[in-house]
Amino acid sequence: MTIAELERKKAPHGDIILVGLGRLGLRTAINLMQVNRGGPARITAFDGQTISADDLIFRMYGGRIGEYKTSLLKRLAGPGYSREIIDVNTYITTENLDLITGGDVVCIEIAGGDTLPTTAAIIQHAQSLGMQTISTMGVFGISGDPVHAVWIEDADPNNPIVATLRNAGIKNHRLVGTGKLIRDWEPVTPYIIDKVAEIISSEILILTEQRS
Repeated sequence: MTIAELERKKAPHGDIILVGLGRLGLRTAINLMQVNRGGPARITAFDGQTISADDLIFRMYGGRIGEYKTSLLKRLAGPGYSREIIDVNTYITTENLDLITGGDVVCIEIAGGDTLPTTAAIIQHAQSLGMQTISTMGVFGISGDPVHAVWIEDADPNNPIVATLRNAGIKNHRLVGTGKLIRDWEPVTPYIIDKVAEIISSEILILTEQRS
């Protein structure tokens, strides 16, 4: 095989949908956008939240207070960027699942309140369209806390996220995280979020390749 043929095989491919572009979602998106010699050809990000003064990671990337988080992602790509970035400034809910119309992998990284019913509905909808799905199972922790990637069938049944998704009938779904939740004493730290983003981005790439 020639170098030119090998280069063509390394072209970006795959369609990734990110539901939620908070501190973790932004890191995941940027990881995927920076992949060279491969990676996704298209990234669609859904989130209806705007940047606040406390969203330091967004401001570090040039985000403006009041700007939609997804709009920042589109702006970071800029003119001439080789991948397609689609920014959708709205939340995905159980009422608008039809906005997710296709793709290879749906990554759900939503937080705040009781998001598990929405997460389960998104997973079921995406899997009905033949898409791979991945989400988190707790991102709290401090330095040294390990980050795991497991199939839901092999995950700790005592984890409330795992238990709730299983009770909703979720199967063949990938979970990533520390397993630590808001009930535990640890805060959410940027270095743990970095680790989760690293693992979840890697898992997205693996799931995408399995679909190709």
